[in-house]
Amino acid sequence: MPGEKQTAVKYYVGVDVGSASVRAALVDGFGTVVAHAEQPIQVWEPQPDHYEQSSADIWAACCSVTKEVVRGVDASQIRGLGFDATCSLVVVDKQLQPLAVNCEGQNHRNVIMWMDHRAVSQVERINATQHRVLNYVGGAMSVEMQPPKLLWIKENLPESWEKVGYFFDLPDFLSWKATGVTARSLCTVVCKWTYTSDRGWDDSFWKMIGLEDLVKDKYEKIGNHVLSPGEAVGKGLTPEAAKDLGLPEGIAVAASLIDAHAGGLGVIGADVKGHSLPCENEPITSRVAMICGTSSCHMGVSETPIFVPGVWGPYFSAMVPGLWLNEGGQSATGKLIDHVVRGHVAFPELEAKAAASAHSIYTYLNSHLDLIKKSLPVGFLTVDLHVWPDFHGNRSPLTDLTLKGMVVGLTLSRGLDELALIYLATIQAIALGTRHILEAMQAAGHDVTTLFLCGGLSKNPLFVQMHADITGKPVVLSKEVESVLVGAAILGACASGDFASIQEAMAKMGKIGRVVQPKHEHKRFYDKKYEVFLKLVEHQREYRSIMNSL
Repeated sequence: MPGEKQTAVKYYVGVDVGSASVRAALVDGFGTVVAHAEQPIQVWEPQPDHYEQSSADIWAACCSVTKEVVRGVDASQIRGLGFDATCSLVVVDKQLQPLAVNCEGQNHRNVIMWMDHRAVSQVERINATQHRVLNYVGGAMSVEMQPPKLLWIKENLPESWEKVGYFFDLPDFLSWKATGVTARSLCTVVCKWTYTSDRGWDDSFWKMIGLEDLVKDKYEKIGNHVLSPGEAVGKGLTPEAAKDLGLPEGIAVAASLIDAHAGGLGVIGADVKGHSLPCENEPITSRVAMICGTSSCHMGVSETPIFVPGVWGPYFSAMVPGLWLNEGGQSATGKLIDHVVRGHVAFPELEAKAAASAHSIYTYLNSHLDLIKKSLPVGFLTVDLHVWPDFHGNRSPLTDLTLKGMVVGLTLSRGLDELALIYLATIQAIALGTRHILEAMQAAGHDVTTLFLCGGLSKNPLFVQMHADITGKPVVLSKEVESVLVGAAILGACASGDFASIQEAMAKMGKIGRVVQPKHEHKRFYDKKYEVFLKLVEHQREYRSIMNSL
């Protein structure tokens, strides 16, 4: 913790709400994380594809972790607060109390999580309209966006629908709790709600899909006051929120970001001089930030709008002011790896051996792969084992939530070797999916030379190396592992007025850690793996067509 000799140092608090936990960090003006805290939050899964949370539980966790990271710090040194969160839907009633999003009437469960796929019928009907707003989400809306979820509530929970005071994207709910101001972030409303920075809301879209109620009240329920990310919200922290968070009343609170976008903000603008990277002396548009956690997001920016089939956007100023954003994604990555590993019959053996060696299960698996590779490069062990990773549907670039996962090359073997191989093949499949997304972006006009990785999976060296080898691009890892939290703190720094712009804060607070180069001598092997990868989805569609002919 800072001592008396550092009284001139300015600090910013970043709060990140992920799928399973809330984290906070105290960050200085050079992007160094000085203190960090984390607390789990509850997830309910009342039925398949329904995922719910509690906004009260989330806010309580935000307060707890924030108090922890600022404990012992001179309050006058804390200059700003920034939030990021998953793009989950929060519902409150006209008295601003939590309102049920479930058939059981459990009001405390008032959040439909981003990964909830209950609104399949609704999104199919929305996409059938072919409305012009769909051009800005890759041509087809995802079930993970907010309009289908709103339509699901109206159709399935009419009593709740009549009682609604506000619908918030979770990042905006947090800035509202902190300031009492219902302003929305341009990031959330553009990326998940169909708002556009030049035209605002499109009345014809909401009327066409059956949500004309939202138009009648001039969009009061979903937001008619929009701020740019990093812009100061209201008069700062309210007395009540200041007490809850353990922060000074009135400190600057920033308009928020979706978590993936905060991660992008924390890494994509870093100074790369001296690392011999192809993006050095090139504009930021040559970079893609990849935020890898429960799911993965691929964030690329451009000076002019680029329409990429199957990739969300272009969104103007949704992450970096003045630039257009395209966002590719994979709905299940960290979650998929956990699912494959923990569901294997040899998992108890792995767990015991990892514990005995005082390593995580993934560090142990990486070491085990090194033992069994013999003279081969590790990646070549999967020459006969192939995975299609869409166990939770395909977000990009195929935009097909009906796709299923596939594994080709299984045997009767059930041991630790086989678990290590399916783990490796799953990581490779995720990296091949990234290559698929990057190729779609490049075909549409992006010129990507370098990947910038952050998030939990970026801590796994095998995951990082496979992404470098399979895409053929160098991977830059940030100095601070918690880049998402740095991104949230950058927002607070901008809101405080200590930096002239987000770009200035990004350059000063985003730092490079190390660079992982692709092993170009392995290119031919991964080119062949990619050919197989594309064949897998082709075959899946063929057999589905056969069965659908019944």
